[in-house]
Amino acid sequence: MHSKVILVTLVMLGSVFAQAPGIHTSREGKALVLPKGDDMFHFVIYGDRTGGPAEGIKILEEAVVDTNLLDPDLVMTVGDLINGYNEEPQWMEQMREFHEVMGNLKVPWFPVAGNHDVFWRGKNKEDRPPLEHEGNYEKHFGPLWYWFEHKERGFLVLYTDETGNPDKPKSFQDPEQMQMSSEQLAWLDKSLEEMKGLKQVLVFLHHPRWLANYKESNWPEVHQRLAKAGNVRAVFAGHIHRLNYAGIKDGIEYMALATTGGSMPGHMPDIGYVHHYNLVTVRDEGITTAILPVGSVMDPTLFTKERLGELDSLRNLAVASAYGPLRIDEQGSINTEYAARCNNPTSQPIEITLFAEPGQSPWRISPSHRHVTLGPKETQTISFRVIRAEGALDEHFKLPHLDLGIDYLEQKGARVSLPSRRFEIPATLSSALSEDLFAGDGNHVLEVNGKGAVRVDSRSLSLPGDSAFTLEAWIQVDKGLSQNAVMAKTENSDFGFYLHNGQLQFDVHVGGGYQSVQTPEEFSVGSWHHVVGIHDLEEIRLYVDGKLVGKRAAAGPRKVNEHPFYIGADPDRSGKPSRFFAGKIDEVRVSTVARYSGESHELPFRHEPDNETILLLHFDKALGVFQPDQSSRAAHGVAVGEGTRLIEEKQPALDTD
Repeated sequence: MHSKVILVTLVMLGSVFAQAPGIHTSREGKALVLPKGDDMFHFVIYGDRTGGPAEGIKILEEAVVDTNLLDPDLVMTVGDLINGYNEEPQWMEQMREFHEVMGNLKVPWFPVAGNHDVFWRGKNKEDRPPLEHEGNYEKHFGPLWYWFEHKERGFLVLYTDETGNPDKPKSFQDPEQMQMSSEQLAWLDKSLEEMKGLKQVLVFLHHPRWLANYKESNWPEVHQRLAKAGNVRAVFAGHIHRLNYAGIKDGIEYMALATTGGSMPGHMPDIGYVHHYNLVTVRDEGITTAILPVGSVMDPTLFTKERLGELDSLRNLAVASAYGPLRIDEQGSINTEYAARCNNPTSQPIEITLFAEPGQSPWRISPSHRHVTLGPKETQTISFRVIRAEGALDEHFKLPHLDLGIDYLEQKGARVSLPSRRFEIPATLSSALSEDLFAGDGNHVLEVNGKGAVRVDSRSLSLPGDSAFTLEAWIQVDKGLSQNAVMAKTENSDFGFYLHNGQLQFDVHVGGGYQSVQTPEEFSVGSWHHVVGIHDLEEIRLYVDGKLVGKRAAAGPRKVNEHPFYIGADPDRSGKPSRFFAGKIDEVRVSTVARYSGESHELPFRHEPDNETILLLHFDKALGVFQPDQSSRAAHGVAVGEGTRLIEEKQPALDTD
C-alpha cells in the first residue's frame, strides 16, 4: 500500500491556497512557506584586540558576553591578541589577561598569530630571541599554522609573520618577511589535499596579503593553491583595523575585519571604523557574513518587570529644587546658590551628571557641571552658584537650564545610559515688588495658542487639602476645543477647570476620586465669561457669569499633590504641561475661602487681593517670563512652552446675545 500526501486546496475570496504538509491549522489562509531544512551552523570571528587603549580588553569582554548570547559553534580570531612588542615577563602577563577573558566563552575558540603576538622588543637588542615570541606563542596559544574539521568544513589557519632571516628583527613591512616559507607552503599543499573531500574550506590569517600594500608578497602563489583546491570559499584577515571587502576572486571571498578592542581613529561605522565581530552562517550552498557591533546583542532575560520598573523610574526622574525657586528682583539681578536635589529610587548605584546651561549673558553658573554617584535609595544635594547682573526683564529674558545625564550601574560593570533631559532651573520674582506693577493704565490679558502656559510652583501656592478654596477667572475659549485643561494641577489628585466635549467642567479630588460638575450645555466660544469653582469641604459648586450652573456633594479634604498649577494646561505625571488650552485668560484668583454662595453673585471685573487671597494674576504686565502675583504669597507665574503673550484687551464684558 502506497502512502500519499494530500494537499487541501482552499478557495477564499477568489484566491486559491495550498498549504504545505508541514503547516498544521484548522483555518483557511494564505499559503505559508516552510524554512530551509538543511543542516547549517554559525561561528563568530573576532578582529584585532591590540594597539588601542587599555579599555580594549573591556571591549573584548563585551564581545564575549554577546557571543555567549548568540551561542555559535565556535569562535575564530584573526590575530593581534595581545599588545606584545615587549619582553617575556610583560608578554606573559598580557597572555594571561587575554586567556582570562576568553575563558568566559562557552564555546571553543581558535587563535591566529599576528605581529603583536610574536614581535619582541626590549632594552638590549642582543637579548632578542632568534624567532622572537614565536616559541611563547606556540606554547601558550597554539600552532602557528593548523587546520581542523567541523561539520564537513575545513578551518585553515595560516601564519603571515615568518622571518625569512632569523638574524633580522621581525618587521611586517620588510618585503623579505612578506613571504610564506616553503615549509608552510608545503604544509598548505598537503592540508588542501587532506581537505579536498570537505564541503567548504575557510581560511584565517592576520595580514591581508592580497591588498596593494603587500604587492611584494607571494600571496598570488598562495591564492593559486587555494583556487586550485576548488572548495575554498572565503579568506578572513585583520591587521588594518578597518573594514575592507575585496570581493570574490576565483570563487573565493576576501574580507578584512576592523577591531574588537584595537586602536582606531574614532567610532565611524559607516566608513569602516567600528569595534565588532563577524557572525558567519554556513550552509551547503555557501556562507553569509554579518557585521555586529560589540554590545549590540541584547539579553532577553534582562528585561524583567523589576528591572524595567527601575529604569522607568530613572527615565522619569526629575531634578527638584532643594530650597524652592530662585528669587530674582525687579532689576533682573541675582547672586545665590541653587541646590538641586537628586535621588536614586533604584536598588543599584547610578551616576548623575548635571551640566549647567546659562543660556545667554548676563547669566553665569559655576561650576559648569557636577558629577556624582548615588548609592541605592540615596539622595544628594548638588549645588551651583547662580549669578546674574542687572539686566532687562523683557521678551528676550530666558531662564538657565540643567541637562541631566543618568547611568544605571548594573552588576559586573555593565551600565545603561539613559537619554539626557533638560530641566529649567526654577526661578521666580522676589516677594518685594513695587505696587506700580499692578497700577498700570489699560487692561491686558493672557493669550495662549495651545502650545504654552503659565506655571505656578506648588510650594508657592501652598493650598492645604483641608482648606476650602475658590478658583475663579475670566476666560474666552477658542473654537475646536473639546478635551483641554483651562487651568489645573490635577494628576489623580487636586483640582482644575477643563473642557470636556465642549462643556466646562470643574474637578476636585475628594473621597478617593474626582467629584465633577459641568455646564449643562456646551460652553460658548469667542466671548468672555467669568467662571468660579468652589469647594467648601461639603460640596463643590460651579458658577458661570455669576449664576450657579451645578453643584455636587463632596464632603471631606481634597487630595493634594506637589505638581505645578498651570494656567492654560494641566500637569502630566512628571509635572510637565499637557492638554494645552487655546484662548484668552484674565484675572486668575485662588482663595482659601468659599467666596460665593447661593444661586448667584455679583461679577467682579477686576479681582482685588485680601487676607484670603493666595494667588492673583492680573496679566497686565510681565517681567520677562514672569507674571507678577499681587497676593501676599508672591506666587508669581512663569511662562513655559511657546505661544504665551499679553495682549491689550478692553474690560471683559458678558455676551448679551
